[in-house]
Amino acid sequence: MSNLMNNALEVLVVEDSPTQALQLQFLLEAEGYLVTVAKDGIEGLEALTQGNFSIVITDWVMPKMDGVEFCRALRSQMSDGYIYVFLVTAKSSKEEIVKGLEGGADDYLVKPIEPAELVARLTTAKRILNLEQTLKERNREISRLLNTDHLTKVFNRSYLDSQLTNDCRQAMRYRRWLSVILCDLDFFKRVNDNYGHQIGDEVLKKFALTMQETLRFGIDWIARYGGEEFVVVLPETDFAGAAQVCERLRQAVSGFEMSDGNGGKFSITASFGIAVLPNSGLSEKKVTAFDMVGLADSCLYKAKAAGRNRVISSLYKGRER
Repeated sequence: MSNLMNNALEVLVVEDSPTQALQLQFLLEAEGYLVTVAKDGIEGLEALTQGNFSIVITDWVMPKMDGVEFCRALRSQMSDGYIYVFLVTAKSSKEEIVKGLEGGADDYLVKPIEPAELVARLTTAKRILNLEQTLKERNREISRLLNTDHLTKVFNRSYLDSQLTNDCRQAMRYRRWLSVILCDLDFFKRVNDNYGHQIGDEVLKKFALTMQETLRFGIDWIARYGGEEFVVVLPETDFAGAAQVCERLRQAVSGFEMSDGNGGKFSITASFGIAVLPNSGLSEKKVTAFDMVGLADSCLYKAKAAGRNRVISSLYKGRER
């Protein structure tokens, strides 16, 4: 986890007075900040699109766009992280300060700026930014845990239901291939019955890891559907590509041996059903995760009926009417 308190931050100074801008720049750079100067609000907004600023110090009275207007415009923009804004003003009345804070400023500095006060307030800003970053990282971790199967560490059913429907929507909209694989470990119940559930869990974890190592990182993804069944999603992958992936997976699974916990070894195989969404477009306005997994399940059933340890695929042609 990164710590903003220990890293050099980028600061944007928006100040129309060259003398005051230079003074602020010297003070900030002496404290280890990376400083960019903009001469007015318009130039400041442009600078925000180019840099990665964590802190902005803006004068209130400026040509073209004053500090409060600049704050409002800044807050209306999308940003990857929070930007802490200081409003510099010669106006010290409570009404004016409230106006500035309501406009989007986080804090204010009254001219002439005292260096010691500036340093102290910047320390407070860094502490708040650090807390915000920590909160975001914890939220990401919570989201990851909510979407991850605790045993195999791949995505879970909840993630599958939402993300696959979104992938289908994108594929339909842009007329791109999409392949969905439903795979199932053959006779997995015998593994649990003969060797125990702990060995069965090890098989599931190794199966999931083997599939992850076979897939394209950051493009393909895998989710545990339930029990010993997994769904693999291959964006922009046609019939031939999906078949090649499945064959690699099938061979990889049938090629590894598992320990039975008593010095012995056993092997296992898997069956695969592939549903392929064509890139030619369909008359239907919406194809869902239920549609694609349903077709893949039908293909998986045929693979099992044909003797298991094989791959069966089918092109999605629309819902039966």
